[in-house]
Amino acid sequence: MPRPPVPDGTRGPALRRVVYASMAGTVVEWYEFFLYATAATLVFGKLFFPDGGSELDGILAAFVTYAVGFAARPLGGLVFGHFGDRHGRKTLLQVSLVLVGVATFGMGCVPSFDAIGYAAPAILVVLRFVQGFAVGGEWGGAVLLVAEHSPDERRGFWSSWPQAAVPVGNILATAVLLLLTSTLSDEAFLAWGWRIAFWLSAVIVLIGYYVRTHVTDAPVFQAAQTEAAQRSAEQYGVFEAVRRHPRAVLTAMGLRFAENLMYYLVVTFSITYLSVVVEAGTERILRLLLLAHALHFVAIPLAGALTDRIGRRPVYAAGAVLSAGWGFIAFPMMDTAHDGIILAAIVIGLLVHALMYAGQPALMAEMFPTRIRYSGISLGYQVTSIAAGSLAPILAVALLERFDSSTPIALYLAAASVVTLLAVASLRETRGISLASLDRPVGSRQQKESLI
Repeated sequence: MPRPPVPDGTRGPALRRVVYASMAGTVVEWYEFFLYATAATLVFGKLFFPDGGSELDGILAAFVTYAVGFAARPLGGLVFGHFGDRHGRKTLLQVSLVLVGVATFGMGCVPSFDAIGYAAPAILVVLRFVQGFAVGGEWGGAVLLVAEHSPDERRGFWSSWPQAAVPVGNILATAVLLLLTSTLSDEAFLAWGWRIAFWLSAVIVLIGYYVRTHVTDAPVFQAAQTEAAQRSAEQYGVFEAVRRHPRAVLTAMGLRFAENLMYYLVVTFSITYLSVVVEAGTERILRLLLLAHALHFVAIPLAGALTDRIGRRPVYAAGAVLSAGWGFIAFPMMDTAHDGIILAAIVIGLLVHALMYAGQPALMAEMFPTRIRYSGISLGYQVTSIAAGSLAPILAVALLERFDSSTPIALYLAAASVVTLLAVASLRETRGISLASLDRPVGSRQQKESLI
């Protein structure tokens, strides 16, 4: 039976509604994810772990629990990707939102180490795993909801908006923490004030869930699902993605490597570096990060639009090249202890990050056919987070403690940038491609020209 024609994208108010729905959930989940990252430095190392004799020891232990969330993200991506490819993006996105909300609210309720001993970090690890599992399922569904609705010629711009929701979530988390730290004493904030920020997540979850009830899956997904129902041999899931498109999965992992590692050096490890090395106060650090996240939000859709104008590859390659040098200039800039120079170092890092991050949804969506797209991009995106994002703060703290210098950290980022640059070099340019063309029968000339 011939496949019905698929529109090349949703237009006007309907597309904006999809973007808002996708961003609403992403803001919620990254508010909560960044909240944990900040609390790992400011609170968790002191409250939930035994005193190791060094300030960095407690922070390092907190970052290990932070890494648990990254380990759970690939599993979440695989589970949500499998069922999202079968049953749609919308339903799975609602489930992920509720899960991450429950986990984050629960973190605000965990008693301290002094109260319940080692049960405190154990409970924290379990909740962090649930949080990471849910976030792992969130990204693929959120960006595909927009990418599959977007017109081919502007997919880079529209699908970058869910990425821009990440700094919005960070802004909310930073603003809440800044409000609490500026109105409470250090003792009150450490004793109970930080918990308020985690409990507030319940309000944001309800808002995000409501917004997501008012969207539907894209026509290209509905058409693929209709066709699949007529073919009993149709396969879904991560194993099919790896079997059919191993090169695309590996390339997606390589694309993520420097981007993911750099982001957590800029927004997570920089808090540790400024706190321990520069000896900057908590309120001062949060004010600088608040401004930096705002500029990051503006930069991401601009970079996404640039990928539509000049292509996915050149923009991504520029980000990879520039990221290789960031560590060598950024940490000496932070060492000056001058607020303007510190802010410039963080902003430069986030602007470079935007060149890679903005184009990921469109680029990765253009690698896989619709029936396995959620699984394929989730696998490529989330597995790398274990080797990159989860280890970045841990290794950076360990390198700083071992060498008492930022140079090994800069070399670490530069090596990761080479990996990502090689992945970019292996790509074909896919700007403007029709996602429906990727769903043609395997082996057809058109499909071979479309797939990576």
